[in-house]
Amino acid sequence: MTKKDPTLLSDLDALIDPTVRGDPMRGIRWTCKSTRTLARELCEKGHIVGSTTVGKELRAQKYSLQGNRKTQEGSSNPDRNKQFLHIHETASAFQKRGDPVISIDTKKKELIGNYKNGGKEWAPEGTPRDVNVHDFIDKKLGKAIPYGVYDIAKNNGFVSVGIDKDTAEFAVQTIRRWWSGVGREAYGGSHHLYITADGGGSNASRSRLFKLELQKFSDETGLTITVSHYPPGTSKWNKIEHRMFCHITANWRAVPLVSREVIVELISHTKTQKGLTIQAELDTNMYAKGRVVTKQEFEALALTRKEFHGEWNYVIAPRTVRAE
Repeated sequence: MTKKDPTLLSDLDALIDPTVRGDPMRGIRWTCKSTRTLARELCEKGHIVGSTTVGKELRAQKYSLQGNRKTQEGSSNPDRNKQFLHIHETASAFQKRGDPVISIDTKKKELIGNYKNGGKEWAPEGTPRDVNVHDFIDKKLGKAIPYGVYDIAKNNGFVSVGIDKDTAEFAVQTIRRWWSGVGREAYGGSHHLYITADGGGSNASRSRLFKLELQKFSDETGLTITVSHYPPGTSKWNKIEHRMFCHITANWRAVPLVSREVIVELISHTKTQKGLTIQAELDTNMYAKGRVVTKQEFEALALTRKEFHGEWNYVIAPRTVRAE
């Protein structure tokens, strides 16, 4: 066909190549990469060709079906790697002293109800689970908001499953629950806590409310809290993502999250061969969104910023001395 139709391949390349396809006058371009659509477009250009031939020619020209790959992190801060090194050195120093080092973050919010959950599980042939066709939120059940604390040294985690809003108050309440239920017993003699977190979300580096709530927690426990935030666009480096959250997702794959209790149970039963264990609890508290921290409240914090990127690295000390 290519011998009889010498412009077939060049026209096919033109349809595939995103730099030449589109309407230059309107400034928009489009993609139409199925073999059927490509064949139709070629026929409109005067070629006589079917989708099967188009597929053969694409393979001959080293084309293949391609998906998306997440590799672009956006513009990176010039001190990105220095911040990674700072976090590593600080965490190592805390662990050497026997003080706790935790990684915190919010997992993806999940619809509660009989909805499709990604992945597959082994089951008798021909017995798929029947779930809702549409993913419209159930107003009674709402969404689950899993907020996690991952103890890096001990390889265990704690997750609060919230039902209201993902706020800084909710984030620190989860840290408080972890300390009361797990951390205090594991690190009873410690007076220092190191937290690593993303730069955005409920534990954002710019959040005044996050710092205010950490101050309250510090005052209650007597803990001096050191915080380091990962630079923008580097959340995947946060250890909780690839050491805990990914295993929770794998554990409940293909299982509809039909109730809050099911979500808590599935998280609690997440284990790995390397010894990961997770404790999960339901948090039924309501958290107000849009809370404003006044200038006076912020200035009253016992907050010291580090010399190296103080917006990312800071220390919050207790304002009261607790009686032992």
